[in-house]
Amino acid sequence: MTISFDTHPSRYKHWKISFDGEIATLAMQVDPNGGLKEGYELKLNSYDLGVDIELADAIQRIRFEHPEAKCVVVTSGTDRVFCSGANIYMLGSSTHAWKVNFCKFTNETRLYLEDASKHSGIKFLCAVNGACAGGGYELALACDEILLVDDGSSAVSLPEVPLLAVLPGTGGLTRVVDKRKVRRDLADVFCTTSEGVRGKRAVEWGLVDAIAPRSRFADAVKERAASLAKKAGDAKKGPGIELDALAPEIDGGTYRYRFVTLAIDASARVATVTVKAPTGSIPEGGDAIQAAGASQWSLRAFRELDDALLRLRIDHLDVGMLVLRTEGDAAKVAATDRALHAAKDHWLANEILRLQARVLRRLDLTSRSIFALVEKGSAFGGSLLELALASDRIYMLADDDEEVAIAVSPANAGAMPMSHGLSRLESRFQREPERVQKVLATEGAITTEDANALGLVTVAPDEIDWDDDVRIAIEERASLSPDALTGMEASLRFAGPETMESKIFARLTAWQNWIFQRPNAVGPQGALTKYGQPDRAVFAWTRC
Repeated sequence: MTISFDTHPSRYKHWKISFDGEIATLAMQVDPNGGLKEGYELKLNSYDLGVDIELADAIQRIRFEHPEAKCVVVTSGTDRVFCSGANIYMLGSSTHAWKVNFCKFTNETRLYLEDASKHSGIKFLCAVNGACAGGGYELALACDEILLVDDGSSAVSLPEVPLLAVLPGTGGLTRVVDKRKVRRDLADVFCTTSEGVRGKRAVEWGLVDAIAPRSRFADAVKERAASLAKKAGDAKKGPGIELDALAPEIDGGTYRYRFVTLAIDASARVATVTVKAPTGSIPEGGDAIQAAGASQWSLRAFRELDDALLRLRIDHLDVGMLVLRTEGDAAKVAATDRALHAAKDHWLANEILRLQARVLRRLDLTSRSIFALVEKGSAFGGSLLELALASDRIYMLADDDEEVAIAVSPANAGAMPMSHGLSRLESRFQREPERVQKVLATEGAITTEDANALGLVTVAPDEIDWDDDVRIAIEERASLSPDALTGMEASLRFAGPETMESKIFARLTAWQNWIFQRPNAVGPQGALTKYGQPDRAVFAWTRC
């Protein structure tokens, strides 16, 4: 089954999006029979990957198409049920790889909300108008405020540990103690109590911000949304731009977009992504960027790259290697970056920069070995140089004619940080931090010899050795254990400090990977396997 991430509000099955001036409303009303795969029903507003693809699309469209929105109310269109979280039958019937990729995508989607709040001045109010469990509460935790209906029965809960023998999969544990700063002993009680916490106690413990009786709930939502919209500030934005469909041409294992090509070599277990540099005139200033709209290279190319990475993750699980290539003029990429950064106070330029940052973080978190190949005709400048810096190794051709070069731009100076808050240069040069400024101070084309001296190159074969060295390196890498490589690369890529975001991916994903394979969760007598059946799960009691 091939999954498409390209959708539009006119095709949504599970979300309704509406606008009233500065207030947008995202109402979750899941179609029980609209699951992405057969074999389960999405009862009680439970979700699968298809529901979250629509949510991610909706958030992106609000940012680009409706910049007038200052507050988004996330609520439910289903009576007395906000959201019961990820569909358990979907999880129980899914492969390990599917569960892991599903959790990773939903994590990234919830981070979209927090990114929009932090960088775009869009505040999120979660109007919990019914039972709110598991992933439903994790969605609420990603919002700026949580308003819970106080009707004597509606509760918030994280029942994964006591009910399913797994962890809340989208940052619930981390956000409870790191973001909402719930006392750890109370968090312990909350996370082991399947029925959850209601009303005043939920407020006292810090699990929600406020409660309102059902008779006053609608008015309370309006009041809080208006207050949050005021917090968003008075920055003028707009008009919005329409995000057109990406619509890649798919020919066997090759996906061709306007600027990006994803080519799958299934027999070698290698994917090659090629990104073309911009051509033609560069939009200078906010008005010109606005006029270019969705065709502006930085926006279009990175949207295409994002889609290609998602298709690789979900549809090509056996592919272990990702080779990154670029084509065109690196100086043109760097110049486009400079124009975008010079206009960063313009709302659209800001949104494009934020999108580039999110896509690069998705690349960082993609569990594939990543090699960048810098050859003749490459365009690894600025924002495309970030692709190379995100790679596990950089191979750069040593040529006597000095035709092979890279270039830096403002995009390399921390505007597109990794999940742990550092730029890719800062993360690369942990032992020699002075090299960061040395690289950033380098103007114009940086030849292979200079790039090597700056510490930007892993291997620099000459033209005689290039083909064999690269081929052997790729073949050797593809022959190693995917499990060991996933753990090794995740450990090596994120040198330095932690943030809430990096904790969610580094700790949660690693632990959930392990737990999702343990008999207590997914064995014949495991809790996830036995969910909904009359007999109880049987646990092995050994702790290790």
